[in-house]
Parts: sequence; C-alpha cells; structure tokens
Amino acid sequence: MSVVNITKDLLHRQIRDKRALGFQRLNHVTDPFIKRLGLEAELQGHTGCVNCLEWNEKGDLLASGSDDQHAIIWEPFKHRKLTTMHTGHAANIFSVKFLPHSGDRILVTGAADTKVHVHDITAKETIHMFSDHTNRVKRIATAPMQYDLRESSKRSEVLIDLTEFCGQLVEAKCLAVNPQDNNYMAVGANGPFVRLYDIRMIHNYRKSVGQGSSSAGVHTFCDRQRPIPDGAGQYYVAGHLPVKLPDYNNRLRVLVATYVTFSPDGTELLVNMGGEQVYLFDLTFKQKPYTYLLPQKCQPSTVTNGLHLPASHIRRAQGSVLSGCGELPPNLERIKQQANDAFSQQQWTQAIQLYSLGIHQVSNAMLYGNRAAAYMKRKWDGDHYDALRDCLKALTLNPGHLKAHFRLARCLFELKHVVEALECLDDFKGKFPDQAESSACAALDKDIKAALFSKAESGEDKKANSSVRFHSFSRKESIPEDEVVLREGSCDYKHRYCGHCNTTTDIKEANFFGSNGQYVVSGSDDGSLFIWEKETTNLVRILQGDESIVNCLQPHPSYCFLATSGIDPVVRLWSPRPDCSSSSPLEPENARVVEDMDGAAQANQRRMNADPLDVMLLNMGYRITRGGGPEGSDDEDSSEGQVQCRPS
Repeated sequence: MSVVNITKDLLHRQIRDKRALGFQRLNHVTDPFIKRLGLEAELQGHTGCVNCLEWNEKGDLLASGSDDQHAIIWEPFKHRKLTTMHTGHAANIFSVKFLPHSGDRILVTGAADTKVHVHDITAKETIHMFSDHTNRVKRIATAPMQYDLRESSKRSEVLIDLTEFCGQLVEAKCLAVNPQDNNYMAVGANGPFVRLYDIRMIHNYRKSVGQGSSSAGVHTFCDRQRPIPDGAGQYYVAGHLPVKLPDYNNRLRVLVATYVTFSPDGTELLVNMGGEQVYLFDLTFKQKPYTYLLPQKCQPSTVTNGLHLPASHIRRAQGSVLSGCGELPPNLERIKQQANDAFSQQQWTQAIQLYSLGIHQVSNAMLYGNRAAAYMKRKWDGDHYDALRDCLKALTLNPGHLKAHFRLARCLFELKHVVEALECLDDFKGKFPDQAESSACAALDKDIKAALFSKAESGEDKKANSSVRFHSFSRKESIPEDEVVLREGSCDYKHRYCGHCNTTTDIKEANFFGSNGQYVVSGSDDGSLFIWEKETTNLVRILQGDESIVNCLQPHPSYCFLATSGIDPVVRLWSPRPDCSSSSPLEPENARVVEDMDGAAQANQRRMNADPLDVMLLNMGYRITRGGGPEGSDDEDSSEGQVQCRPS
C-alpha cells in the first residue's frame, strides 16, 4: 500500500474540518491494521449455523440470522446480545437486513421456507409476510425510498424473471443494489455470468408497452414482449469461464455466483464465483474478454500482435506510470530481481506477488511478461488466461517482446483456442525467423497441429467463433436470442483474487474492506478468511475463522472491525490487536493466524479440483492422500519444459 504522512493528515484535519471525512476514509483500514488483525470476541447465542450478518448504518448494531430461525441484534462493542426474536420462519434464515431510514427499528429476513418477513424489532413482532417466491430466499437487497410499508404484503411485482432467459433450472443466488445509484442492481445466479440491470429503464419500458404490474404474466408465442429493453442489461464474466464450462460440468464442478457487492463508490462489482475465484469488474472502463481480441499478422513498426488497444485499455493503478520497455527505477529493479529469484526457486505465487507489486507502480512490458511466465508455471484455475492478458499487455507496451509473443501462442493453445494459437505461432515465426527452428517452437507447433487433427477427427468445427462459446451454455434447454446477445456482449474482469476455496456452500461472501475498498475479504471452505490488497491482488492475511467453513464477512462501515460467521453457532469479531511482539506466540491473537499462506492457498486449489467424493470426505474431517499417478499433476508436461524460458 502507499505510504501516508499521518502527521500532515492530522494537521489538515484539525485546521480544515471538511477533511475529517476524507481522513477517516483514508485511514479507516491500513496495512499496519491488517497485519495486526486478530480475534477480539465471540458472540454466543445461536444454536445453529449463522448464515447472515448485517451492520446498521451507524455501525453500533449488528444483526445475525441462523439455522435456528432466530434473528439476534447485538451490541458488538459491548460484546452483548440486545434482542433475540423468533422470526416466524419455518426453515434456515439466509439473509437479514436493516430497512434504511427506519431508525433501526425494522428488520427484514429471508429464509429457506421461500418467505420474506418484515419485523418490528421494538415490538418483537412480524408486521409483513411475503410469500411469492417458489424457492429458497438466499439474499435480500434494500435501497432508500423504494418501499412503502403501508402497502399490502400481497402486492408484489416480478422485476426480473431469469427463467425467461435461462430456462426453468436457473436459480438466482444473490443480488446487490448500487449504493451510489439505486437504479442499478446486480444479480448472481448459477452459471458464470453476473447480470447488471437498470431498474429504472425496465420500469419505464413496461409502462410504455402497457404492461405495468402485469409484466410478470405468461407471454404467449403469438404476442411476446421482450422481457427487458435494449441497454437495460449488461453481463459480466471472467473471459475464460464460458470455454471452460463444459470441462467443469464433466467433472461435476458447479459454477455459481454466491455473492455480489458494489464498491463504496459504486464503480466496481465484486463477485465470489463458487467453484472458481473472486473477481472484480470495472463498471466504468468496460473491457471485452480477451478471447475476442486474437492475433493477426503483424505489421512492422506498429506491431500490436493484432491487439488494437487504446491507451486507456491497459488501465494502471493510481500513482503508477507507464514504462514500456525502459529500465526500471532501482527500487523496482530490486523487486524484479527478488521475483526472478523466487521464480528460479519455483515459488510461483511469491514471484507473481512480487511482479504484481512492481506492476502496481509501473506498467512495464518486462514485468508483465515475467508474471505471465510465473502464471503459466503455477497452473491454478484461470492462470493461463491471466498469463494471456499479461502477454497482450506486454506486447502493447513493447511489440518486439519475443518471449511474450511466444507465451501468447502457448496460452492460446492451453485455453483450447488452437486455430488462433497456430495463427499466433505462424506470426511469431514470421516476426522472429531465427526462432522458427528452435526446439521450443517446434514442440509447440507439434502440439497445436496434433490438437487440430484431433478436432478434425472428432468432427468439431475448427472455425468456431467466440459467439458459439458464449451461447453453448446448456444443451438441455434452448436459450433465447435475447440471452445470447447479452452473453456475447459480456465484459471481462479487472482483477482476480486466488487462494480461498468456494465449492461447498452457495452463500459464501466476498466484500470490500475499507471505506475506499482498499482490501478484499472472502470466506473459505477450509474455515479461513482471506484478505487481499485490492489493486495488487496480493494475499496479505489469512485467519482461521471457523472450525469448518467461513461463509459471512461483513466489515464495519467506519472502523477497522470485521464480523464473520459460518458453520459454528457463533459470531466472531476481528479488530487490530495490541502489538504482541513481546508476548508468547501461544496467545489467542496469534493462534488464529495462518503463517503458511502459500501452502494454504495451494491446498485450496487442490481442494477445488478434487473429486466430489473426496470433497465430501474432507468436509467430514477425513484426510485424503493421493499417490502420484498420471492424473496427479500437470507439472510433468514435457512440452511445457521445452517452451518455457527464464524470466527476463
């Protein structure tokens, strides 16, 4: 993180009262606080898994909902229970929300009994019951000025019917309303796509076509109105996932968005993708998946490897500078050398984090190219796609980057874009003829042509384009053309956060931590909570938060204070603990720190790719050990050893 002059900021806060809010936001969550984050207290009162948490706007109350069908209001700073009430639900509670501008008097709960209840906390009674859903209510979103408690609870309206787009098997799992513009709502469902809707456009469209409140009715084939107007929906997806989906399905690996949330300023969308990683999407600088931008024949002097990107396409972090292929400043040269040393020792994750630290400060082709090499060696889920992105960025900054060009061809091959990989390799041979006869080039050429022959033998269409990849989502049900268009227009992610595991529960959260969203936090199936720096994507802290699974993480609105819960029937509170450098390492605040972060992250990657039966046994507490057979590791790829070269 960037260094701040706290003395100067304190002085300005005293002199200029207007800077008080900015001071608080800047220093709300800082790197020293994160490094000292530890367990402060455990709140006991539930008798079942705690599935949801919610702070009130002031941050002096915390609400929790549980499998025990009770909601509890806590005074977290006093570590005590304020109110306990039975919600009237007949099944597990999955969502709890304070209604905005209700004086923290109104609480809303959603549960597995398909119902949404509205409660008066003061009177401890349920004042409204909504029972229009036909399946479990997993998430509730609230927004100011969009409700009227005087209206009948029998009056409701279907805003978005996903079955019109994805068939009867689709399930909406999570949703969120943009805090800066309540007209925008994000929805996560099963499948890799996350949907962003303009609520105002949808309402206006339905009024204009005379549907009004009857828009939820059944549409006939004779007179079918479009569900939403053009421009009212935008889809987001990690660029490699639509292609990867058939492979995941064959391995019974389910992709489902378990949580979506907006950044505090409303410009970014964070998604915890079940079965995969955590992704951050930029809502302002929208980017098409890189699978659409494939290499063409290069031209001298203005070579971009077929990728025509404006300068804004490679967005740099605040404070960073562009430095295509020039020499690095001494401090960054040291970071690069440390990363190269980690690479030579096969510490791929450490190398990636160090390269990322340098890239955060300067956009340099060599750093991008080296990080791509480390991604290709590590081979976690999504690493080859991140490597492809880095290669393209390196070539944009330095069109003559030989290694990046070759690695790009390898990435395209690994991502199953074999036709494009061959074109890229031919392009590489034409641009660097002295490398055309190298053993690495010959090995890759052989691999690509073997894959092309295999595709031809199996009758697959070698000319399959990206649009096919995006609408071949389900063979069981046909997908409407409206959905095909929206999927083809999907935008790619900005950042990816790795290390946790999200395969067991479909309510696992990921959140921004800090008033400016400086950090990203997520729960995990291994019972840990993970903390990453948002901009560098580096993993900075792992804490043991549950005996089984951490599902919920809700940061305090204005303090460096975090509430978490999971399978254990308790709510845990985390805050910066006193400096314990002189204390015994056995003290509780140290006992929950996971020191071997790289080992924990690797174990989670193995867990995500494990056989479903193995995962079930792991969740039951068994230890699974597999022998090193032909299916044990991808590290023995003979051609990979030939084509990979040392970092620059």
